Amino acid sequence: MLALILKSALSGIMIALASTLARRYPGFGALIASLPLVSVLGMIWLWIDKPDPANMADHAGATFWYVLPSLPMFLLIPALLRHGVGFWPALAAGCVLTIVLYLGVTWIGPRFGLVL
Repeated sequence: MLALILKSALSGIMIALASTLARRYPGFGALIASLPLVSVLGMIWLWIDKPDPANMADHAGATFWYVLPSLPMFLLIPALLRHGVGFWPALAAGCVLTIVLYLGVTWIGPRFGLVL
């Protein structure tokens, strides 16, 4: 239980840092947010819990393929905001697009031999 609390606290601090920096320095906050910190932390926690190279390789490879369908969200949201759509509807549309693309990758990926 202590490990879960420590993992949660460290992860939460990193997210809070990125959002706090973004208020004053949007570009720097975006840089921090774009770093694969969650992925790196996730790999560290996974390795500590289960130090298995094959499992880690599968995890890292699947993470790459799941990052790709999330990227269009970061194009759609600013486009919608610049065209007068409110933040919450733009965010919702970005999330829906990402979910649809995730489903597509999950469905199509194994047909091309991807281990997801």
